[in-house]
Amino acid sequence: MKNNSNILITICARGGSKGIPGKNIKEVNGKPLIAYTIEAARRVKEKLSECRVDIELSTDSEEIRKCAAEYGLKSDYQRPDYLANDTSGKVDAIRDLVLYSEKKNDCKYDFVVDLDVTSPIRTTDDIINCLNMFNEDGELKTVFSVNHCARNPYFNQVEEKADGYCKLVIEGKYLSRQTAPKVYDMNASIYVYRRPFFDTDSSTPLTDKTKAYVMDHICFDLDEPHDYDYLSFLVSIKRIEL
Repeated sequence: MKNNSNILITICARGGSKGIPGKNIKEVNGKPLIAYTIEAARRVKEKLSECRVDIELSTDSEEIRKCAAEYGLKSDYQRPDYLANDTSGKVDAIRDLVLYSEKKNDCKYDFVVDLDVTSPIRTTDDIINCLNMFNEDGELKTVFSVNHCARNPYFNQVEEKADGYCKLVIEGKYLSRQTAPKVYDMNASIYVYRRPFFDTDSSTPLTDKTKAYVMDHICFDLDEPHDYDYLSFLVSIKRIEL
């Protein structure tokens, strides 16, 4: 990452989850989940000492705000109700926080890094490597993290047709997964945006100039209650470090 870049790290954590109530502050190995992302953001700030790096929280929950403050991230931003419901998009929530932060900090950012609280298995190098991809490609608009996936829509993923029979999701004549086109799982952990992206009305990080950063380690989003137990176990046996 070029020296003197202005970088905003956003941490979005709304309080209205219905699948797993309180998921953003649910404990993992004795620590609230959001703490791991706050600590990851602070490590990046320390590593990029030649850049301006601000960290901001987007939440509608006072409980989350209080928990974040206990781990060093204080915030006076209040996410609007219309950006905190089940149908609102995350990109719109990030955009609102970007505009607020630029006004508050009297700063125009070059890059925005969003770190998802519920996908915390990432390293400092992962985040910085995503940022460095913009140094190599001046037309790049967005980057997001992915993992290799176990199933391939060209080879062993099927969907049901209208007549009830099955077909490959994407038709092709591939006899093995290795010969099929490479596909990836978006793991929701890291998203990086070049700042002008937020001057558009785009509601998805996937653009005509998007690249994927392929992680070389396990990473998964926490969607179900057992995911937290699994992550706690991996941390407790030092299989991964957060």
